[in-house]
Amino acid sequence: MALTNDTDILLESGTNELEIVMFEVGTGTFGINVLKVREIIQPVDITETPNRHEHLEGVVRLREEVIPVVDLAKVLGYPSSNAPEHDKFIIAELNQMKVAFHVHSVSRIHRISWEQIEKPGELSQGHDANTIGIVKMNDIMSLLLDYEKIVMDIAPEAGINMSQTSNISYKDRSKKHLMIVEDSPILRKMLHDVLEGAGYVGTIDYEDGKAAWDYLESIAETSEDEQRQIPDLIITDLEMPKMDGHHLTWKIKENKGLKSIPVVIFSSLITNDLYHKGEQVGADSQISKPEIVHLVDEIDNLILD
Repeated sequence: MALTNDTDILLESGTNELEIVMFEVGTGTFGINVLKVREIIQPVDITETPNRHEHLEGVVRLREEVIPVVDLAKVLGYPSSNAPEHDKFIIAELNQMKVAFHVHSVSRIHRISWEQIEKPGELSQGHDANTIGIVKMNDIMSLLLDYEKIVMDIAPEAGINMSQTSNISYKDRSKKHLMIVEDSPILRKMLHDVLEGAGYVGTIDYEDGKAAWDYLESIAETSEDEQRQIPDLIITDLEMPKMDGHHLTWKIKENKGLKSIPVVIFSSLITNDLYHKGEQVGADSQISKPEIVHLVDEIDNLILD
């Protein structure tokens, strides 16, 4: 089962909808954004690697690529499949790398709105949370997993490399005010720390696009002398409950009082294949999440004289 941008299952940009591939692991039902999925295949022979992480089964060769295989049952604390003939590998791409997620079955694709996704509370997430959203549908409820966190727990080098931030030079950027729209508390703090270290001390943040838009819409309707808190630039993630980053960007660029604000999409979904979606909604720049030094450089290019 191949999922590419040439198929008709991918949606127009900015509609605040997504399509998720539903799958099962153990007794749980889960979903993954179609935009992360490259294809779904039958399991193939795995080459075990020495001293590997406990959640990693080994690697597979798919055409000319060597791809690590993550056992989601082990990640989630479920037993191994009791019907391995139904197992599947979901080949996903995130943070500019490909990974195979070993699941127990794949059911179907659902089209939903981000408004149907709620952020789980601390109690429902548990101690070592891998869940970023709860999908509410008529007949079922499924979980959206934090696939980036799962991969980073196995291979920290796949995520944002904070050691690279030592290359960012400090400047007095205090007169510029930034907005961060990011649902991950860890990433919000990381962005705050990096931006403040670079001299961008005036930042406000929101954990979803809807909350950010409500604020932006309210200040866009005020008189000019009250618009001091309009941000000079907005940094937004893509996958967020209530309103995604594409829809937020589209609404900003459609608003005459806000459209001049530069919007930078900072997401694990920035790939060569999906770059055009951000262009369609008017994003001024799009940067993959590992490239945090590039993010600061791009902010400088967009708003510093």
